Amino acid sequence: MKNVKIRYLYNSGFSLETQNHQFIFDYYKGTVELTDKKIIVFSSHGHPDHFNPKIFQWKNQKPDISYVLSSDISMYKDDKNIYSISPDESLKLGTVTIHTLGSTDLGVSFIVEADSLTVFHAGDLNWWYWWDDTPEEIQLMESAFKKEINKLSGKKIDIAFFPVDPRLKHNYGLGGQYFIETIKPEVLVPMHFGQNYGVIDSFIELVKEYDTKVVKINSRNEDIFL
Repeated sequence: MKNVKIRYLYNSGFSLETQNHQFIFDYYKGTVELTDKKIIVFSSHGHPDHFNPKIFQWKNQKPDISYVLSSDISMYKDDKNIYSISPDESLKLGTVTIHTLGSTDLGVSFIVEADSLTVFHAGDLNWWYWWDDTPEEIQLMESAFKKEINKLSGKKIDIAFFPVDPRLKHNYGLGGQYFIETIKPEVLVPMHFGQNYGVIDSFIELVKEYDTKVVKINSRNEDIFL
């Protein structure tokens, strides 16, 4: 994997630079440096920790910037460079192909193909197994989660951004481990952990038997080169 730079912004927010593109996912807060590359901004849903209207200020610096927003973000559709997308849809922007899956919370998850790379950003698609769930809730969540993830079966994923949420306590790695077992991404970047960086060490230990490389993140605005 060449010419790939990832910056951890915060929560599920990342900037990903490939050879010809910069993709910004689920910006909430953090320092974004806009490049001279073609920029596409993605928001998987309207929760405030995944969507910040500040992203539209970037048009002042980059008039040709594009936005791909989940259809639940309904108030920003007047601009010709803003694209609304729902689960199980596709969109082509130049040489970039975008597909969506659903979520086990709100909105969509993204599959982005560009510069010979396939990238998956889960948004809030996760196996949300809370300690106080009822047996019925547990079964429904497992079924909904696996249904979405299994749509990726047989697809080569180079980089996956996936929730590893310490609020789930001992179930923090359940979804990520299933994703690695089933989809076998080359690289998995944990997200949705806030500043609890220790949970990444625990997750790396949990999935050490698999071939997927799990990226260790140590701080906000950290740059990672693949």
